[in-house]
Amino acid sequence: MHLHNPKRDVEVSGPLRVNDLVSQLGLSREAVLVIRGDSLVTGDAKLDDHDDIEIRPVISGGAQPRSARGARP
Repeated sequence: MHLHNPKRDVEVSGPLRVNDLVSQLGLSREAVLVIRGDSLVTGDAKLDDHDDIEIRPVISGGAQPRSARGARP
């Protein structure tokens, strides 16, 4: 399979489950999204040699704290 990452491209032999791939790369499953084609894949999904995979970091955000929005106590 061909693994795309913003910092590097890696060739990895399959079949391999997503969780095993992430672990093999030394990444935390909770910290990354694994994308095959245009779809997110779950940790138990099996990846094959012909798959093109992208791993992206999870980016979270949220509402600003009340004080940052100018709310009064």
